[in-house]
Parts: sequence; C-alpha cells; structure tokens
Amino acid sequence: MERRKFLQGAGMAGILAAGTAPAIVHAQQQIRWRLASSFPKSLETVFGASEAFSKYVSDATGGKFVISVHPGGELVPPFGVVDAVQQGTIECAHTAPYYFFGKDETFAFDCTIPFGMTSRAMSAWMYAGNGMKLLREFYAQFNIVNFPMGNSGAQMGGWYRKEIKSVKDFEGLKFRVGGFGGRVLAKLGAVPQNIAAGEIYQALEKGTIDAAEWIGPYDDLRLGLHKVAQNYYYPAWWEGSTQFSLYINDKQWNGLSAEYKAIIEQASRAAHLECQARYDARNPTALKQLIAEGAKLSRFPKDFMDAAFKASREVYAELNDKNPNWKKVYPDYSRFLADQVQWESVAEGNYAQYLAAQKL
Repeated sequence: MERRKFLQGAGMAGILAAGTAPAIVHAQQQIRWRLASSFPKSLETVFGASEAFSKYVSDATGGKFVISVHPGGELVPPFGVVDAVQQGTIECAHTAPYYFFGKDETFAFDCTIPFGMTSRAMSAWMYAGNGMKLLREFYAQFNIVNFPMGNSGAQMGGWYRKEIKSVKDFEGLKFRVGGFGGRVLAKLGAVPQNIAAGEIYQALEKGTIDAAEWIGPYDDLRLGLHKVAQNYYYPAWWEGSTQFSLYINDKQWNGLSAEYKAIIEQASRAAHLECQARYDARNPTALKQLIAEGAKLSRFPKDFMDAAFKASREVYAELNDKNPNWKKVYPDYSRFLADQVQWESVAEGNYAQYLAAQKL
C-alpha cells in the first residue's frame, strides 16, 4: 500500500530520475497498446505529444508497458479515431476533440469553442475545476476515458487569398476551419470545410478552398501555407486555445492496475505541458520567418469580430435548447470562463500590454 501511494503521488520526473521503475511496476504483466493519432508525423509538435507520452510510459515501467504511435491514416482515418476507440478496434488515440462536434457539439468543450478559454484557463478548469468530472461523464457514453494531452495556446486566424476588409468578405468564402468554429462562421455566410492537416496545402493551392487555418506560425510554416496564400490574419477567435486529448477505451483502462493507471495519468500530464511549451518556444521565431518570406500580417476587422461574437452566442443559445449534454456542461464552463477573463485582464493582460509597448 505504501508503494502504491508513492507511485500515485509521484511525478514523471521523480519516476524517471530514479533510473528504473519501482519493483512493484516490474511485477506487472507486459502490455502493448496502439495509439492512433489524428495528425501527420510531419507536425512533430502536436504529433510529438503522443511520442513523448509513449516514451514516458515505457520508461516508467521499464519497458513493460509499450504504446506504439501511429500517424493519421496508418491505422484508422484521422477523423475515425473516436469510433475506433469506442469500438475497441484500437486501445487509445490522440486527437483534437472538436473534430467530432458532428457526433455531439459537447466534444468541443474538451478542445475549444469560439470565444472560449485561454490555455491556462482551460488547464485550470480541467485540473482544478469541474472540467474533467463533467467531460468524463459525457465520454462515458462513448466508452472513452479522456486525458488532456497538449495545448497549442492562442491560434492564428489563417491564410487568405484575398484581404479581409469587413465581415462581408466571408460571404461564400470556402474556408478550411477545424471543428466547431465552422458552425459560427456559417452564420456569417462562410462555407466551412473540415480538411485534415496533410491535405490543406493542396486544397489551397488548387483553389478548392479560398482560405485555411491550421494552428499557428510554427506548424503553418511547416505546412508551407504562406506560399499559396499570403494574407495572415489574427486572432483565431474560434481557438483562443486548443486542447488536444488522449482517448482510452474504457475496458482497456479498467483492465489496468492502479500503478499503470497512475503512470498513464502522469505521462499524459507531462506530455500536455511539453506540447504547449514547444509551441510557445517555437512560434515567435517562426512568425518572424513567415513575415520575412512575404506573409502579410493583419488583425481581423472589428465588425467581423463583433458579428462573430454575436453569432457564437446565438449558437450557444440554440444548443442549450436542443442538446442536453451541452446544457449540462455549458453553465459551468461559461462561469469559469467569465471569472478567468476578469482575472487574466487584471494581472497578466496589463503586464503583457505594458511589455509590448517597451523596446525589449
């Protein structure tokens, strides 16, 4: 019992620093899982979260628990991971939950919603608020146990062939946008397209779409989107942050020992932190490079932002009336968001604004 308490309370750093897993872990059976990612291997920042998670689990168990990581399309299609985990075809997956808002809009709460939380607020809601509890109850319907595993931070608003001068420029615009944001953009006249990361460049180059967003400077640079559309807008109000999640089939999870469950939890937290740190470290340099290579950086027009905010509230009111799962989560999410916005604007918001005005 004492060793169990130790392992459940220990962070990954403590386990790995010991150079070998505790004896109780070595006594566990050999386990092999497969993790299907929704992302291509070329996007090593978000795909790398899965690889880091797998490594941490293996290291902490002395190689007894091995999780092979597979890029989108190798085992199942990028947007097929929920069905695969739910049915037990694969043991686990790494994805952006808002991809599956077509199944139920409530999926988006585990990722991001338009004019939603920042990355820090999201982590606070999940780990210290009611987020994890509410989402675990929701995911039980899909035989899934979820864990936060990465966050992009605030994203950019995407790449456009033509300048965006007002909200009217979105009318009829064929726009690749991930997840739930498309529901709001459709109210503004846009034609949202849900296209996997590996297919965005080709679609934009051929003119199949008029504009596209992915994540932010580092990943956008790797995809080369600035080479086919130079107008780069911000902010992505539909993604004030984007949380990625680890999905585990509930039968597989329930079959693990308490020690292995503790290792999964700690490994996912370590990968969560590392993923966001990589984005924060790499985006500034990547943005400078994009501008040097011809990207035209612009802020979205205010009338567009205001129209989008109004449309998002209309969508949420509609969902409260027709989706019981949404209605169960939204009040808690929105209250937590309101408190976080007030707090962030007082301290870090003002601090960041002051520093931005100085010559650093």
